[in-house]
Parts: sequence; C-alpha cells; structure tokens
Amino acid sequence: MILTQAKPFEEILDSLKDKTKIFLIGCGECATACKTGGEPELLLLKQKLEEAGKTVIGWCIPQSTCVSAKLKSELAKQIINLRKAEVVLVLSCGLGVQSVKDNDRLGLVILPANNTVAAVLRDSQGRFLEKCSFCGECLLDKTEGICPITLCPKGLLNGPCGGMDKGKCEVDKNRDCAWVLIWKEAQNKNNLEIFKRILPARDYTKSIKPHFVQDIR
Repeated sequence: MILTQAKPFEEILDSLKDKTKIFLIGCGECATACKTGGEPELLLLKQKLEEAGKTVIGWCIPQSTCVSAKLKSELAKQIINLRKAEVVLVLSCGLGVQSVKDNDRLGLVILPANNTVAAVLRDSQGRFLEKCSFCGECLLDKTEGICPITLCPKGLLNGPCGGMDKGKCEVDKNRDCAWVLIWKEAQNKNNLEIFKRILPARDYTKSIKPHFVQDIR
C-alpha cells in the first residue's frame, strides 16, 4: 500500500492559480484506505474549493487510479465534465497522478492534492508501517525477515551501531533497534549462525531510478 497525506489546502489553492474549473479524481484503493482520496475526502475538498470561489465540475473515484484500464473506464464516463474542466486535482499517490497524466487526452493541467510518503503495510491494529525500501536487493532471507535497510535509520548491514542503548535506536530512542529485533528473532529460531556471516556492501546500481522494468507476464 502507498501511504499518502493531504497537502495543505493553501498549497493546493496556490497551485491552481487563476484556474477556476476543477475536476477531482480519487482512488478506491490506497488513498481511500489512508483517508486521503475516498468519497468523504473528495466531498470535503469540493466544499473547500467552492468556498474559495472555484467551480468543481465533477469527480470520480476509479477502483485503482494507477491501473490504466480501470482509470480509463472512469474517465470515459466523465468525458463531458472533463471537457469543461481546466484542471484535474488527483487525490492519490504520485503514481496515480502520473497515471492520470499519461491517460489524459484533453491536454488538461494535472495536479496532486496529496503528498506521497512511503510504501507501507497495515497491521492488525490498523497502523501503517513502512517496512520495505524497494532497494532491488532483498536481504530478508539473511535477516530473519526483518529489513535493516528500512528499519535501521543508518541502513546498517552487519549488526547494530555503537549508539544502540538497551535495545533502542540511537537516532530515535522510542524505536527498537532493527538489529536487536533480528537477533531476538534469530535466537527464537535457533539460528544465531547468521551473525557469523558478513554481508557485503549494497550494490546501489540496483536501486538507481527509474528502473528498467521488463514485462513480467
């Protein structure tokens, strides 16, 4: 899941400048779950825009804004309203914003209403937790399924730094040290042998962006 946060309304207004006719697009997946791009959020933004003197021509919430097929289906239903609009405000992650831009055939101004924060999972308590950095070189098989690149602010690959104190991170005293978590997990699994290995330095060429993504079908 992609975690997003709503941009300050003043920032959105500033990006609109002299444009007055706005169309809103949300996202039925991640942004709806984050409460940044579902129906309540679109209607609230619509109200704020209209109070600021803007005209909201229409809105829609594709099931998944970053999937072209699902986005195109919704855009086709809204084509009359889209032809009247000057700007499309997208309440999704940056992927959704760029998906709308790539599928826009009317030359509209496409703007984000959210900031994209991180890729996260959602635990049983409903909390959003960032646990993967998409580094292109997964180490989870070597670190008991716990990612030190993401969970350690320093991205250390071979044990904790000297600043670790009583199992807590030097950078954030409220955070458990990633390598202490790995140690405890390895201890529970009777697999402390992993600490006798030295992991090589990361190959940062694997995380150069943009990635060349081959067809995986």
